[in-house]
Amino acid sequence: MSRTELFRAWQQHEALTTLRRVTGLGALTLLLSGCSASQHISQGEPAVESHPLHEPQPFTRLDPVTYTPDAWPQALKASVYLPRGATETRRPAALVVHGGGWRNRTPADMQGIAEQLAGQGYVAVNVEYRFAPEYRFPSQLHDLQQAMAWIHANADEWQVDADRIVGVGFSSGAHLVSLLALAGAEGPLAEPYGGEQSRLAAVVAGGLPSDLLKFEDGPLVVDFIGGTRAEETEAYRSASPAWQITPQAPPFFLFHGTWDKLVPVDHATDFYQALQDNNIESELYLQRWRGHITSFLLRGSAIDAGIAFLNRQVNP
Repeated sequence: MSRTELFRAWQQHEALTTLRRVTGLGALTLLLSGCSASQHISQGEPAVESHPLHEPQPFTRLDPVTYTPDAWPQALKASVYLPRGATETRRPAALVVHGGGWRNRTPADMQGIAEQLAGQGYVAVNVEYRFAPEYRFPSQLHDLQQAMAWIHANADEWQVDADRIVGVGFSSGAHLVSLLALAGAEGPLAEPYGGEQSRLAAVVAGGLPSDLLKFEDGPLVVDFIGGTRAEETEAYRSASPAWQITPQAPPFFLFHGTWDKLVPVDHATDFYQALQDNNIESELYLQRWRGHITSFLLRGSAIDAGIAFLNRQVNP
């Protein structure tokens, strides 16, 4: 068995162990009956067919360090995963952002994905961000803009090519990296912490809440924005990646569970169609019979396809 096969087998074992704890064996059996079913939509040949993943390479995980300035409202940390070995050329980097409804969870959720990216040759930067309701939009976007500035500041030390930084996120993390990619470098949301250093070369977004106006006025989004849709309509539009798409958007890979009730699948299908309408290179990977959490826990083939998509964009 190759190193790639061993790594994927380990990933699946970890995901299934977690899922057994969450759902119980009976539900697990039902879910696994549809694990191989997916619908992969793309322009032409999917990247995973033309750009298969490399054999995993060794990497080193640095101790978490604070990436925010001293005067920032909350000190935030990042874990950096550095590919080992000398290189004569600079590497791409990946900004990795966890989910949690903008209000909880930690970068530990994304550790497996960060490790897989580092194994593919990316400098993976797995970050914290501030939580609602104490900190509301656009505070979290400002955090990611600071993370991008920090990656640029360390580009020489880590041998990062600052023009090949990608974003990877799930759920609220997918929302934040998508918003960063679409509106973090220019326009109203670029001020005062964005600009050129906030540009992303490509994005992988799973379970993406793409249009916040589609949600009922529940506590998650209301706490994040600071009011209802009627009270803060413009803020909802400004905070929605779907409302920020232009022909200058970077390439996007989307994956989403068709049984997702928390973030219904039309968030992905409508967003994908809008990307297509703007001639943005994009792929959509629909995970049949998966809900919001199971689309993440059983993400194996989807994240493999997403990283292959990134590899095609930035050639690690």
